[in-house]
Amino acid sequence: MIGTIDQESRPRLDWPQLIALVLLLGIGAAFIHSATSSNEIFSTRPWFRQPFFWHLVYGGIGMIAGAAICWIDYRQLSRWAIVAYWGSILLLLGVFVVGKEVYGARRWIDFGPVQIQPSEFAKISFIFMLASYLSRPVEELRQPKVFWKAIGLMVLPFLLILKEPDLGSALLLLPVGLVMLWAAGTPPRWLIQMLGAGGTLIVLLLVDILFAPPQWQFKLEDYQRRRLLVYFGIDFAANAPAPERARLRREQRAHSYNVEQALISVGSGGWLGKGWNQGQQIALGYLPRAVAHNDFIFSVIAEEKGFMGSFIVISLYSVVLFTGIRTAAQARDRLGRLLAVGVVTLIFSQVFINIGMNIRLMPVTGVPLPLLSSGGSSVLCSLIAAGVLQNIHLYRRNY
Repeated sequence: MIGTIDQESRPRLDWPQLIALVLLLGIGAAFIHSATSSNEIFSTRPWFRQPFFWHLVYGGIGMIAGAAICWIDYRQLSRWAIVAYWGSILLLLGVFVVGKEVYGARRWIDFGPVQIQPSEFAKISFIFMLASYLSRPVEELRQPKVFWKAIGLMVLPFLLILKEPDLGSALLLLPVGLVMLWAAGTPPRWLIQMLGAGGTLIVLLLVDILFAPPQWQFKLEDYQRRRLLVYFGIDFAANAPAPERARLRREQRAHSYNVEQALISVGSGGWLGKGWNQGQQIALGYLPRAVAHNDFIFSVIAEEKGFMGSFIVISLYSVVLFTGIRTAAQARDRLGRLLAVGVVTLIFSQVFINIGMNIRLMPVTGVPLPLLSSGGSSVLCSLIAAGVLQNIHLYRRNY
């Protein structure tokens, strides 16, 4: 009996989640290779400089980092939450000083052979900081000052990331923060009032951006405004002078091209797809090669492996999410539950937004698909977040 109890109380890794993560990482590398094999930029590079190789390298580093996190009790890690949070804020500020500008946005800091995207690390540090802050008696959460301080912790990185500009990453903080506030026990009426005010503001901004005269419109980057116009099907040439209409319609076709080709890729895959590395949308350059292995990797998978491939990918994400929800339910304390809730909400939001972009359910915002999209910081932080879930799972029985 004693041996049985010892065996049952011994912590174990969450193997279904771990296997799903490894499979997603491998699928990502395979289809990043497929998406870049016909790209003239990468075709002349040696194998060790190919995006798929670096995807695996960052995946390996992320696995090591996640494993290291697993063996330190998350309660001890939370003691450094404030240091991590303000460190990420400094990195976000550093982007405006030494950041590398790409396509008019400063989102990366260049460290020679590698670049980091501080907004990815800010998501993890924000989850730790907010979970640590909200792990207090429920009675204190009913105090308005506690609620507004929590909102302040969310708004600060949101505004800095939005300023880069990186609207997609900034928006991810909102569902994460609000769900964590709800899970912590914040009075629902405050959250409902905040959601109502936020929803009203968003509707007013969209009406202003889409329909107001240019001199009255809220300031947005041109590409952000055009993405919204494309998503809502607004004619670029509406109310434009006759000489300008032809040019504006050409611009509209150019800005809607990526989304249309991604949708064609998804639809053309059929049930079983055209075969790995056989996607015509990629080979012929219809799906733009600059973004195929990043924002639109799901379209590549859908074209080459069809409905079944897409179903497998979504099923693997479902394993990660449902095991994460189970971990939150089994957590030993409020801190563990809030950390798990934050990580699960972050992963779900990224998956929903990215796949939504590929099937025109959501506007294009540049949110990567965790472990599938090419991007070192994204892969690394996704595996660190998964390491946090494994940590909470391991320590769930150690009372």
